[in-house]
Parts: sequence; C-alpha cells; structure tokens
Amino acid sequence: MLLSLQVRDFAIIDAVEVTFGPGLNVVTGETGAGKSILVDALALVLGARASASDVVRTGAAQAEIEAVFTPRANDPRRQRFEDAGIAWDDELVVRRIVGNERTGGRSRAYLNGRMVSLTQLAMLTSGLADVTSQHDQQTLTDPTTHLMLLDASGALEGQRAEVTRAHATLHEASAKLEAALRSLRDRADREDLLRYQVKEIDALGLTPGDEDGWTRDRDRLRYASRLADGTASAEDTLYARDGAVLDEIGAVSDQLRKLADVDATLSPIYDLVEQARTLVQEAARELGRYSRTVRADPERLADLEDRLQRLARLKRKYGGTVEEILAFRDRARDELETLEQGEARIAELERAVEERRAVAGERARALSAARRQCAQRLGEGIGRELASLGMGGARVVVDVAHVSPGTSDLAVEGARLTTTGIDKVEFLIAANRGEDPRPLRKIASGGELSRALLAIKRVLTDVGPETFYVFDEVDSGVGGAIAEVIGQKIKQVAARNQVLCITHLPQIAVYGDKHFVVSKHEVGDRTASTVRALDERERLEEVARMLGGIRVTDRTREAAAEMLRAAVATAV
Repeated sequence: MLLSLQVRDFAIIDAVEVTFGPGLNVVTGETGAGKSILVDALALVLGARASASDVVRTGAAQAEIEAVFTPRANDPRRQRFEDAGIAWDDELVVRRIVGNERTGGRSRAYLNGRMVSLTQLAMLTSGLADVTSQHDQQTLTDPTTHLMLLDASGALEGQRAEVTRAHATLHEASAKLEAALRSLRDRADREDLLRYQVKEIDALGLTPGDEDGWTRDRDRLRYASRLADGTASAEDTLYARDGAVLDEIGAVSDQLRKLADVDATLSPIYDLVEQARTLVQEAARELGRYSRTVRADPERLADLEDRLQRLARLKRKYGGTVEEILAFRDRARDELETLEQGEARIAELERAVEERRAVAGERARALSAARRQCAQRLGEGIGRELASLGMGGARVVVDVAHVSPGTSDLAVEGARLTTTGIDKVEFLIAANRGEDPRPLRKIASGGELSRALLAIKRVLTDVGPETFYVFDEVDSGVGGAIAEVIGQKIKQVAARNQVLCITHLPQIAVYGDKHFVVSKHEVGDRTASTVRALDERERLEEVARMLGGIRVTDRTREAAAEMLRAAVATAV
C-alpha cells in the first residue's frame, strides 16, 4: 500500500504531499492541470529514467520525490529486499533525487536511507506499483508476467513449485555430470599420458643397477679387438713365448731354492718368489681365458647403445637415476588405476540425471496440461469482462506454447525446462470480430488496450499479490454507460488492491473512496500545480463541475449528488 507521495520541484509542481487511503483514490482536475504528473513522479521514484530538463522545475537545483509504502507481513516482495540487505519492517521509504542540467542531471536513489543504483531501484521496487495508461509501458503487456498470472488464476503455484524443485535437482545432477564429463575429458588426456609414460618406462625393462652393467658391456664390446689383442699379448709375455716371464721367475726360483739350502735365511725370499710364480701363472691363465672370450658383436653393441640412449631420455623426463625412474613409473601406475575407476562414476551420474529428468518431465507435463485447461477458462473470463466494457466482439486467447530448447538448455519432451516449467504464456486479443488475436503490446488503440488491461486486472484481482494499481485516464474515448461500467470494474479491483485512478469522467470519479483534485495556478510569473484532498462538500462541487463544465448549477449539483448516492449503493 502506498501511504504517501511527496514531490518537490518536479515539472510544474513546487511542493506537494499526497496521503493516499485504502481502496480507490481518484484524481480529477481541469485539462492541462497536471493530473498525470503524479503518475510521472511515481514512475520516477520507482526507477524510470528521465532527463533533467524534463523533470526538474525551472530554477530549481534538483527534483526530489519520496514515496512511502507499507507492506503486509506476508508480502512476497519483502524477500528481494532482505536478499539485498535492506531492512523493510513497517515502512519502505523510496527516495529519488534528480539534479538539474548544471549538475549533468545526476541521479541518486535511496531505499530506507540506503543508496542504491538506478538498476537496483527498478529491480527491487518492481511490482510495488502497476501503471495502466495509454502512453506508459504496462506490466501486463509484458509477456514474462503472463505465465505467473495464468498460474495464479488456476491456483497452480503448488504444481509450479514442484516443477521448480524438480528443475533444481535435475540442474544439480546435470551440473555434476557435466563437471565429471569435463574431468573425464581431461582425465582421458591424462590417462593417455600416464599410459604412454608407463609403457615407455616398461619397454626398457629396467631394474636397479642396469645402467652400470649396460655401460660396462657397451665399453667391452666397443673395445673388443683392443682388449682381445692386449690380453693375448700379456698372456704370451707372461707364459706362452720362449723366455716368458714365468720361465724367468722359474729360473730365479730354482736358483734361490739352491741358495737357501746353504743359507736358511733366504728361505722366506724363496717362498715369496714361488708365490709370485704361482700368481703370474694364474694371471696368465685368466688372461688366456679372457682373450679367448672377448669377441666383437656389432648387434649387441648397437642394442646397448640404444638402451643407454633411451635411458638418458628417461632420466631427462622422469628422474636422474634408474631408481627415480622406476619410482615415477610406480606412481603413474597408481594414478592410472585411480582414474580408470572414474568411468563407473560417470555411469552412476548419468543414471541420476535420467531419473531426475523423468521426474521433472512428468511434473512439467502435468503442469503444462493444467495450464492449457486454465488458459481457456481465463480467456473466456477476460472476454466476458471485455464484453461488459463495450468490447463484445473481442476475443481473448491465453496462448500456452512450449519453449524451444537451446543447445545447452535442460530439455524434456523436446522443450526447454526452466524453473517455471516448459511453457511460455502470452495474452492475445482480437479487439474486433473477425480479427486474428494479437499480443496485448501490439494493440493499436489506446482505449482498447486500457480496457483490455482493466478486464485482465478485474479477472485476476483476487489471485495475484496485492499491488498499488494506477489507472491513468483509462476512460479515454468512452462515456455514458460504458464509463459507469469502467468505474464499477475499477471499484471492484480496489476492493482488494489499493488503486489510484486519474480520470476526467464523473461516472468513474464517484466511485472513489478518496478524492483528490489537481489545480494549476499562477504565482507571480510562475505556474504551479497543487493537489489536495476533497471533503464531501468539495467533492460534490467537483463532480458537478465535471458534469456541467465551468458553470455549476443546482441541477448539476443534484445530478452529482444522485451519482454519488448511486455509486455508494452499487458498491454496497
């Protein structure tokens, strides 16, 4: 509910404060008095954009508008403010300041004293007021609101909540699966790398100590001819040729043996020479064996050279020693085993997604079917309201269609699944018999659009959240009995919702619970508009003026009084 609206230095308003009441608040006044300025001010304080030259009163530094709302305890819109960290207890004070052109039209906005951006202002206050006029953008012409209105008309919020929960669980499962698949794709690359690394290391058949052994074997084969010739020559020198070292040592030994028989002190020396003779003999024998075993083997040498080259590459990649390479191989094997178990997890997640998709699909299909049934009833109800508003040939279609999925959307039954189901809803109207239904936002006639929106609000008045409705001259182009019916319909909307109605027709004004008049007057060389609430006597005079024009007579007063009594009787 809107408690009050304060406007200072806005357009031709100097300073005005309007205190609204519950039910229907009507605003009347002479043409050009500035009745719609209140609507413009309300739109501005709720986030509309405007230039400084349009809104700031000439000569003023800034325009300032302040609106005070009071919500019901269960108002669902409170949550938006709580999520934004803005307290909203008994009152919500919305304040907007727009500087003049000298300041560049700088705008500031506040919610309960906290500064917010213009985007935040518009988002948070969305739905606090619903403006219907021939010129302003209307909430009900926005197709994004139609689905919620349809659900409200058929009390389908419970089913929609089930779909929302099913969508959340499906989205969660799908997100987990996608993350696992991304990990699997990365893991597949990792597995390929690990398999290659393990295979590369295993292909060399490494064991600890292999490097030293391969190096020795390679060097022996590389110098096989030199080793064979050298050891054979050494054997020959020590043993095989005439006058070999072993023969010389044997002669020395024989001589010392004889001398030791003469001098026993030479016996130890003789023993040493005999030991030397034995050692030389053994060395010559080993050299002979070695020289006979050393053979050139080009194939074996090439294999060893290849192994050592491959080992050098492995050392550069996996570790500086054979032991470090083998440790790396063991770690890679362990990681590979762990990664390979992930495929079972993917299968598990895929099953979870399909199970939740089935649940979401079932609930979304049931909700869609219920919507189609409600859509027909709602369209017929709006059509009956339009007939009572003088549009008997109008036909309303509440179009329910599936949303086409994108490549990355959750989908069921070939339709995109959102938090509200698989449907998109739009109100279509054929204003005249024989025409094809068109979206509300494309209705050419302002009067037809105004009446269509009024009809929709009348049908939906008991199902949506309570809202401050604004009807800005929705009576344009009508009169007589139709005007009276429009007044009755607005009064019915006001039975549950607070309404501000700007009108030039007495047939509508008489239904107001509170009546304001806007007047324009000159003060010095300036023009200003004022707004004031009327008492019963003043209200009678204003209705009489609306009936009779400039000259108010007793007859017009009597007619006005009769209209006021009739309006009260009709409302009761």
